[in-house]
Amino acid sequence: MPMTRTKYPLLYQINTRVWLTEISRKLGRRATLDDIPDAELDAVARLGFDWVWFLSVWQTGKAALRISRTNPEWLREFRETLHDLREDDIGGSGFAITGYTVHHDLGGDAALARLRERLRARGLKLMLDFVPNHTAPDHPWVDEHPEYYIPGTEMTRIQQPKNYVWVKRPKGDLLLALGRDPYFAGWPDTLQLNYGNKGTQEAMIAELIKIAGQCDGVRCDMAMLVLPDVFEKTWSLKAELFWPKATTRVRECNPEFVFMAEVYWDREWTMQQQGFDYAYDKRLYDRLREGHARPVREHFHADMKYQDKLARFLENHDEPRAAATFSAPVHKAAAVVTFFSPGLRFFHQGEFEGKTKRISPHLVRGPDEGISSELKQFYEQLLGSLRSPVVRNGNWQLLECLPAWDGNRSSDAFIAFAWHNQSGDRVVVCVNYADHASQCYVRFPFPGLEGRHWKLKDQLSDATYGREGTELIAKGLYLDVAPWKYHVFTLQAG
Repeated sequence: MPMTRTKYPLLYQINTRVWLTEISRKLGRRATLDDIPDAELDAVARLGFDWVWFLSVWQTGKAALRISRTNPEWLREFRETLHDLREDDIGGSGFAITGYTVHHDLGGDAALARLRERLRARGLKLMLDFVPNHTAPDHPWVDEHPEYYIPGTEMTRIQQPKNYVWVKRPKGDLLLALGRDPYFAGWPDTLQLNYGNKGTQEAMIAELIKIAGQCDGVRCDMAMLVLPDVFEKTWSLKAELFWPKATTRVRECNPEFVFMAEVYWDREWTMQQQGFDYAYDKRLYDRLREGHARPVREHFHADMKYQDKLARFLENHDEPRAAATFSAPVHKAAAVVTFFSPGLRFFHQGEFEGKTKRISPHLVRGPDEGISSELKQFYEQLLGSLRSPVVRNGNWQLLECLPAWDGNRSSDAFIAFAWHNQSGDRVVVCVNYADHASQCYVRFPFPGLEGRHWKLKDQLSDATYGREGTELIAKGLYLDVAPWKYHVFTLQAG
């Protein structure tokens, strides 16, 4: 199937090791990437996804595994997820990487290549991880290129005992910095790469070029940590810009390769300017969690060149599960806002079924949980609407919601969008993002409605309304919407 580029694609994140553990149970033996059923890939394609992100496929080592299985704080978290936790359930962090080759337990590079071809046959693109900030403690570079890492001194170890570690080597032990961000202590199963060293940067670009031959895009873990000002703040070392060089060099080999940044601290625009196709929109997620419509609505006043390159989500492997964070009504309202926004629509395995337990990237087994039939049905309807060409490749705009009558301030609770395309398709999305009933008039921005009768069909319910086009333009559509409810209307003449 030809690989086309959708303006506003859908991405599905899969926890690879956990999924393969589930498949292994059914097979009665250890499953590899080759054992992922074609029927499962068919199902993902039918839902309308463009991308599949397979989390944690790269080779990891014994050092990080040992730390994961003995760290008391992490073990407490693992037991909260799995009450019947066994040692084998802890596989070590998928972000403590010893090399960008596919883990031998998953079938190696050859199995990934076969999986990629199976995805391509279904029109699906493959996204994998890239971890720029650090490596596992037993990465070959520790022996071969210790200059790629940040060294410590006895003084820094005394002053910051949680940020440095002695590493045993045949050529002599070294005191090296743990990988970290500037606001927290180091991750004990990692070593910090030194971006002040040009050799380190060249080596990481070479890794990216290699990865670009194995997949169609990368999600870059904590991408802002290697920005020069962030790196200097963390380590008091100067570094040259990395991302513009890296993205340019990769695209010289693979022009269609896609970069997605995990990014926080309002650095989204910076990452976009430095070559990223998409950057996490954590700000929208946080505002939706706060539960107030106005900050969410104001978020959408940003320039379209910026919004088009944001990755919108309600959960991922780092965030708590949406079903555990939002009540069911708020969850559905937040999903309508999130996924009818412009940008990349980013979904997570288990989200549709209403899973409530976040699974640490250190674990290779998840808990047995039931399925929320309510949320499953909702997401099936939502994805059906998102497969529409007008919301995948059309034009989006924020709509103004006017008071229904003088003194009624509840219009401030609405978030409303319009979608349209050159084929004449039109969609209006209206959400009452509040815990009270709200009323408003929302004016339709579409030309050519006047003098005709229109049917408004709600894509997420059985409701259909008839309205006159002249009124929709002049006065607007009157809405009286229950708490946390929504409409996704298509317009049809007649």
